[in-house]
Formats: sequence, structure tokens, C-alpha cells
Amino acid sequence: MRHSGYFKFKQFEVKQTKSAMKIGTDGVLLGAWADIEKAKQILDVGTGTGLIALMCAQRNPKAQITAIEIEPFAAEEAAFNFRNSPWADRLNLIQKDFKQIVFDQKFDVIISNPPYFSQAVQPNKKQRILARHTSGLNLEELINKAETHLSEDGTVFLILPTSQQEEIHKIAEKTGLYIQKKCLVKGHAQAQPKRILLKLGRSKQQVQTGEIIIEEKRHLYTPKYKNLTKNFYLNL
Repeated sequence: MRHSGYFKFKQFEVKQTKSAMKIGTDGVLLGAWADIEKAKQILDVGTGTGLIALMCAQRNPKAQITAIEIEPFAAEEAAFNFRNSPWADRLNLIQKDFKQIVFDQKFDVIISNPPYFSQAVQPNKKQRILARHTSGLNLEELINKAETHLSEDGTVFLILPTSQQEEIHKIAEKTGLYIQKKCLVKGHAQAQPKRILLKLGRSKQQVQTGEIIIEEKRHLYTPKYKNLTKNFYLNL
């Protein structure tokens, strides 16, 4: 539910008045789908308003969560959202370029809803370019950097356009990561999948595959989508 620049979920609110990128289905899907229940240290790259980090905090009561955001207005709002959440003591916001940061620890989960308009016309506003365009952080840089900060048994979770499946497969293998699980996302049953949810890890294994259809018809959500997101959306 949206009201006056806020998006209200069941256990937290997200202020999004200044952030270039608002709450969207991609972030909610990734935050609900990723296997994060056993993680002790989680890193959210490009947190935006802090949505995915907040979802991780809700789902895993023991995890310490670090969120990185380069864009100053988004970082400011993410920090505000963290402070005003029930999990303020477990959420840490860093306003910095992921490419320039070095951690003295490893993460069990690295999660990101990354920029993906590498083949599209760049957005006009600088904020949106930083938030959603690969001129700031491309996919190869993201994966390479994530691998260096990933624990031995750690996993990386992403949501990407389906058109980047082949690219991510090649990039991941070059860094010693492999796709372990993937899930195609369709708007409705007859639609072509536009997004894919991915889990990457260091071990090569049989890939688990799945599919999520969001709507049966306009504003009528499928049971699978509702079951995945029911702990977050107010009206599900």
C-alpha cells in the first residue's frame, strides 16, 4: 500500500520520496525468493530504498545485513528506513561505490537487483542512471566483486532480464561460480518470461528450475505468487 511517498508492508514501511527507483515487483520477488534463512552475514548490493535488506531482516532474525548504495538520496532514504524498522540493530547502510569498497569479512549471501539497461536508452536523470544503468556497475563487475567477498559455501542471488541468461552464465563460470537454481517470471500465463531469478554458488550441480506467473488476470494474483509474497504485502 502506498501513501504520501511511503510503501507500507506488513512489518515495515519504505519511504521512497527521493529515491530514483521506487518499490517494484522485481525487488519484492527477489527478496521473497532467495534462500537466506541460514545466512549469518548478508550483503545487499545497490539497496535503493533498502527494500530487499528489510525483507531479509524480516525473514532471517539472526542475520546481520549490510547494504550498499552509491546514490546519495537513495542511501539517505535507506538509512531512514532501516532506523525506523524493527531490525535497526541488524541493518547497516554504506553509501559508497561497490567497486571501491573492500570488506574484511565474507558474506554467506550476496543479493542484488542490479542495473540492467545496458542495451537501452539511458534515463535522463543522473539518479536513475546510477540506480538502473550499467554505466555505474555492469554485470561482470558485480559478479567479479561479489565472488571475492563470498564465503566458501556462500551464494549469490539476482533478478535479471531473461535476455541476460547466457551472459550471466559465461560471466559466472569465469569467476568460478555456477548457476544452481533459476526461476522464470511471467506477468501472465500467455506472456513470455521477461525476468529470471538466479542462485549462484561455487559448486557445479544439477540446476533446479521453476516458474512464477504473477497474475491470472489484471490485479488477480496467482496462488503461487501470493504464497511467495504473502508475508510482505498488506492485502495478500
